[in-house]
Amino acid sequence: MTLKEKIVKSLAEVNHSVKTHQTGSWLKRFLAFSGPAYLVSVGYMDPGNWATDIAGGSQFGYSLLWVLLMSNGMALLLQSLAARLGVVTGMDLAQASKKYFPPFVNYALFALAQFAIIACDLAEVLGFAIGVHLLFGLPLVWGVGISLLDTFLILALQRFGMRKLEAFIIALVGIIGVSFLAELFLAAPVAKDVAVGFIPSAFTKDSLLIAIGILGATVMPHNLYLHSALVQTRQFNHDEKSIHQVIRFNFFDSAIALNLAFFVNAAILILAAAAFHYSGHTEVASIENAHQLLDQLLGSKIAPILFAVALIASGQSSTITGTLAGQIIMEGYLNLQLKPWVRRLLTRSFAIIPAMITLLLFGEAKLDVLLLLSQVVLSLQLGFAIVPLIHFVSNKQWMGKFQLIPVWQLVAWVVAAIIIGLNMKLVYDQLLNQLQHADGVALSLTKFVAIPFALLALALLVYTIIAPLLKAKPIQQ
Repeated sequence: MTLKEKIVKSLAEVNHSVKTHQTGSWLKRFLAFSGPAYLVSVGYMDPGNWATDIAGGSQFGYSLLWVLLMSNGMALLLQSLAARLGVVTGMDLAQASKKYFPPFVNYALFALAQFAIIACDLAEVLGFAIGVHLLFGLPLVWGVGISLLDTFLILALQRFGMRKLEAFIIALVGIIGVSFLAELFLAAPVAKDVAVGFIPSAFTKDSLLIAIGILGATVMPHNLYLHSALVQTRQFNHDEKSIHQVIRFNFFDSAIALNLAFFVNAAILILAAAAFHYSGHTEVASIENAHQLLDQLLGSKIAPILFAVALIASGQSSTITGTLAGQIIMEGYLNLQLKPWVRRLLTRSFAIIPAMITLLLFGEAKLDVLLLLSQVVLSLQLGFAIVPLIHFVSNKQWMGKFQLIPVWQLVAWVVAAIIIGLNMKLVYDQLLNQLQHADGVALSLTKFVAIPFALLALALLVYTIIAPLLKAKPIQQ
């Protein structure tokens, strides 16, 4: 019995549902495989990215553009590895983890992955609510409530098949791109100043938090699960030549889609820097404040309208990927299959609850803080998806001739070390700050909840790094 016969198909309802071309021009064959990376790319330009990009641009000008560029390069490498895993093994990342690690590790990895999905969905809920509020004037609480209805939009789109869903996503991405291209034209940034922002520079204490938020908003853990499953929607032969070709097609698909996402993120940060930072508005960390200032600073009524339309398109497109990723994680780790509308309502409810609590207890002023923190949470989850992924694509028994070559293994581990190192520094700084300045309940929570949880998470991470190096064969379950 082969590896592929032992596992349940990922996203079974659409697995191998898209026909491809074995003959014809290179472009025709490539276009048949293009699409999955565009669904992945919307997660790289969701409302959470807006919060970090606006905060970074308004506070630090163009100086964090190099972080965006570095994050995009990391994203391209990691998404390519996720696609390779799915194409070669027929498993998504969650299924591979379940097959490889013992149950206690998988339950922990599932919990962390699910937490990342909730954090991502929270950003989508808030982005959609803010966009509707800015465009139509509806209260934010109403916008959060209305976001439940997108469950039915997703279900309707899925009935038309993957290609129609991908076309819808590409259309929304196009709306976002055109909107920011127009706003960049209105902002007229100085090209020389923008270019300097791509030169790496040292972090300050304040810029490190924003930089890690950008990293978490750009390289998203749930997208690794998603991509490893979406590439399996295509029909292709599993001979060596065909697999090589499919891997190449998916790399080009990822390169185009993620570079478009980079353009959007860079455009948001450049817009924030040009419109706010260099006009003295260095504390604009709020999406709503940014919207209000755009027409004043750019002298155009269309700028804030484009901004709000792009925000709604961003929230709606990225909510689809969150739904699919949640399904992949639950089916892969737990072998638990729920009806799509049940799964969607559960995920969206988990996101709506903290958004509603924040609105009711603290008011609208704290929403952007919650949005930024959601991206930091995503970044903190990255190591638990990246480390297993690198181990899997480096596994000779699973990957055969398509095993990642040593030089790219080294590059992948360097990327993982950078991400994990930055996150460890952030956690250490935050915990130390709490120990030094917190008192009462906050200090107790830090000592007896936050620190033990951080140590347990570190132990799990160390285990996922070391354990595969100590055993010759994967665990068979």
